[in-house]
Amino acid sequence: MRKIIVLGLAGLAVLYGILCAGLYAAMRQPPERFGAIMTRVPDAAFLILPFRPLWLNARAGYLQVGDAAPDFDLPTLDRSHNIRLSSEYRAKPVVLIFGSYT
Repeated sequence: MRKIIVLGLAGLAVLYGILCAGLYAAMRQPPERFGAIMTRVPDAAFLILPFRPLWLNARAGYLQVGDAAPDFDLPTLDRSHNIRLSSEYRAKPVVLIFGSYT
């Protein structure tokens, strides 16, 4: 009986590890693919799996405080032209604010 319990617990531990690895792999996908995957995840999974630590690790990136921001190119709000971070930074100081104002 003890052997069955140990094997059952070992099986649950392996299943938990596989589920955590699958969730982590999903979190490393581009946002639209990640969203499509997460719509199929049952709500109970958020109570069982360590969503927050996996998310913080998967999306941590590689920049450290004080590192220069990677160069990027974005359209203006009216879409009349693009602005490149490196060209703006050479002309004047730049402050990057990421967030939602909705």
